[in-house]
Amino acid sequence: MSTVAVTDATFDDEVKNSDVPVVVDFWAEWCGPCKQIGPALEELATEYGGKIKVAKVDVDHNPNTAAQMGVRGIPSLFIFKNGEIVSNRTGAAPKAALKGWIEESI
Repeated sequence: MSTVAVTDATFDDEVKNSDVPVVVDFWAEWCGPCKQIGPALEELATEYGGKIKVAKVDVDHNPNTAAQMGVRGIPSLFIFKNGEIVSNRTGAAPKAALKGWIEESI
């Protein structure tokens, strides 16, 4: 399973109403650190298969969701479980650190 592009219009359906935990990545095309973690998130989405969903929200094209979530810096990552935020972090991190964060949160 690969990452899922989520918009302001699809955020509730894809994230809050998901049957599995969701890692949400708020990012932008011009963001260097966002590009650094992108491949790691793709790999994690594949490794976890259907156990979690990895959703990506482009803040330039979907400013409403980013504003509602209080995103002030990117990359900004949130983990949703049963429609609620269970953890969040800001900034790039190596794949191993992201995986550890996901494991302790889900």
